[in-house]
Amino acid sequence: MARRRSRTPKLPDTPVTVSIESLTHDGRGVAHVDGKVIFIDEALPGEAVEFIYTESRKDYAEGKVVKLLSRAEDRVDAECAHYGTCGGCSFQHVESSAQIRIKQGLLVEQFKRIGKVEIPELWEPLQGPHWGYRRKARMGVKYVAKKNRVLVGFREKRHPYLAEIDSCIVMHPWVGTRLVALGEMIGSLSIREKIPQIEVAIGDEQCVLAIRVLEPPTPDDIEKMRVFAHAHAVSLCLQSKGPDTITPLPGEPEAIPTYRLPEQGIEFKFRPAMFTQVNYDINRQMVSRVLDTLDLNANDNVLDLFCGLGNFTLPMATQAGSVVGIEGDQPLVNHAKENALHNNIHNVEFYAADLSKDISDQPWANRKYNKILLDPSRAGASEVLAHIKNWQPEQIVYVSCNPSTLARDAGILVNELGYKLVKAGVMDMFPQTAHVESIALFTRDLF
Repeated sequence: MARRRSRTPKLPDTPVTVSIESLTHDGRGVAHVDGKVIFIDEALPGEAVEFIYTESRKDYAEGKVVKLLSRAEDRVDAECAHYGTCGGCSFQHVESSAQIRIKQGLLVEQFKRIGKVEIPELWEPLQGPHWGYRRKARMGVKYVAKKNRVLVGFREKRHPYLAEIDSCIVMHPWVGTRLVALGEMIGSLSIREKIPQIEVAIGDEQCVLAIRVLEPPTPDDIEKMRVFAHAHAVSLCLQSKGPDTITPLPGEPEAIPTYRLPEQGIEFKFRPAMFTQVNYDINRQMVSRVLDTLDLNANDNVLDLFCGLGNFTLPMATQAGSVVGIEGDQPLVNHAKENALHNNIHNVEFYAADLSKDISDQPWANRKYNKILLDPSRAGASEVLAHIKNWQPEQIVYVSCNPSTLARDAGILVNELGYKLVKAGVMDMFPQTAHVESIALFTRDLF
């Protein structure tokens, strides 16, 4: 007998009234209905709301607000007309200073709950522009036949479809104000249905858009792209496969975006698909905070783990005796070396290594370092912490894009490796979102 497919139970369509108790790590309101936890988009603690279910699982459910019955003091009206539909932002309904306070509170809570560590002192949060700050993004592209329009932007909130937006006020205006024009240009191409995404890379003075093409553009397509690029002062590139296939339009010069760290007198060159921080103002403040905290001098030997293209490595090398940078991505390592030469910095070494694997046979891993910088991905740095005793650093600065894994690793450093947490704080790299960038300082007497 053929099995019947189990059907997803139909969600209740009648609004439910609840009181919001707290916030999740991603900024959703938390409530309970008949003992089940409900995560509700755009709801704030202390508010009474009517919501409808958008998803229901065995242990939890999700919903969205349909009516505010009471309004939290921290609530503001969103400035973007597309907020709530576009998934690019999740905190526009929260007043700016409250966003910082919520993120700082989340950091404290995660350290206490996950790492079993109390933060003895909080850094003053690093803050910058709240709008127009984003210089790196991967934007989706979709030709919608029913609308006879090419959409350019981000996915809808909790849906796989592209949101229909005309502008983006968190993107740098160079791109954020040109989404319609960009969509119209793509809509005029013969391959409009064969373009799934655009890699956006905006430097201090350059804007590079790498257009992913699943089929080669015709000469007429290329000419239309060229006209658009010249009219809007952008550099258009084509990407046929992976990031290494990004090339400028035929006959056009290659534009290599750059960003500067004025306080340290350093300029970085990077390619469109390479990782760089999205918020240059906060990145400059962040680098300065790291340098001020480490208080480097010519006697310091520093290890920079997860170094990328040298965002921290090169500034530290302007003050330390020597710096070793380790990164898992070989192209980034190659580019870091090029940036060292570009800035005439010679007291650095860069190596490619997977820091989630055993590195004990690596020559660089068998040296001593008195100061270490960690700047891992969201997965954190737990695997590489096993080597801390071999390196014997007196100071560790940990920069994190995920407070949960930072809290976990803080617990390892403090409760297992004997380090002292001195200070921690947040850096508002992504205003209008629940994303938390953070930093922590650990110290210990020599082993």
